[in-house]
Amino acid sequence: MSATPPAASGTAGRRTRPGRRGQPLLVLAMLGAAALCALCLGTPYVPPHRLLGAVQDGQDTLAGLVVTELRLPRLVLAVTAGACLGAAGLVLQEALRNPLAVPEMLGVSSGAALGVAAPLVLALSLPAPVQPLLALGGAVLGGGLTLLAAGLGRSPSAVLLTGAAVAAALQAALLVLMVMADQLDLQLIYRYLLGSLSARTWDDVAGLWPWLLVAAPALLLCAPVLSVMRLGDADAEALGVRAHRARLAALALAVVLIAPVTAVCGPVAWVGFLAPHVARWFRPDAGAVRWLGWSAAWGAVVVVVADVPARLALAPVETPAGAWTALLGVPAGVALMRTRRRARAAGSAAAGGSAVPTRLAGPRTPEPSAASGSAPPTSGRPAGAEGVR
Repeated sequence: MSATPPAASGTAGRRTRPGRRGQPLLVLAMLGAAALCALCLGTPYVPPHRLLGAVQDGQDTLAGLVVTELRLPRLVLAVTAGACLGAAGLVLQEALRNPLAVPEMLGVSSGAALGVAAPLVLALSLPAPVQPLLALGGAVLGGGLTLLAAGLGRSPSAVLLTGAAVAAALQAALLVLMVMADQLDLQLIYRYLLGSLSARTWDDVAGLWPWLLVAAPALLLCAPVLSVMRLGDADAEALGVRAHRARLAALALAVVLIAPVTAVCGPVAWVGFLAPHVARWFRPDAGAVRWLGWSAAWGAVVVVVADVPARLALAPVETPAGAWTALLGVPAGVALMRTRRRARAAGSAAAGGSAVPTRLAGPRTPEPSAASGSAPPTSGRPAGAEGVR
């Protein structure tokens, strides 16, 4: 019996996938609704029709002062930080070919947090522009230790497992610093380590732009290479990509994206895990080039949405935004992974059942992939002849 034509199987697979056109509308709707809540809700409450007037008033009125100097820079920082973390998460996952590769498990976030917390506990007086450099140095330390312990990144699985151990060691160092800190510093470190956008100003936003000017062109150059690295190290080498160096460059790019955000906001957890999975769920047949932009967009949505309950849920007390991203991001990310796995298994079963409806007992032959929808290669003998002795 002949195999099902590839076009038919491909059409059946596309019917089960989420609509592509709905993704931009959903991103804009969620981001717009969350931004409106972030600017309007709170004390004082500013009605939506008064937002433009409050921005024009500036510091002349209380509402204008709160909106322009507190809520608006916090919103811009949430969008920028979320986009950086979402893009960094996709870079790490694609470079290591593992959906669990996130900054929190590679020592990058822990190293950046250690670089910022150490001067605070040790009472070192440093100017504000130096803090991103300390975070960058800590992130380089964490990522460098991970690569050195994993044999300079020669194996993606070794990098991920070693990174988890390095992250645990750096977190232990942070606990030692917290034991040494006094009560006031302990509260500051605790809120910082959970990731908070509280009391951020335009100066904090301005500190991120130089890093973005460096990272944005690098991301555009890195995306096509990440698509090739998905094929595996051997195939990437055959296509002219040095997988070892590309993996090192991807980790360096992730450090540049994560370190300044961690210096300003702290390690906002699991944004780099959830955003790439949402982007893949909407476009499962796309590649890293298209996933990269959508991962950044969904990262911005996650942080902006999480910051609204962080600021208002227990008002007048603010909770760290990182606690909400972890609370919402981990279950959602796991659910998306399971959904993609079930869809892939169903597609493989449907393609395999249509291509080879009956089979005699004998050696197993490779099943057709869900993406191609083609039948497995056979020899010149009739179908099922391999089971006849």
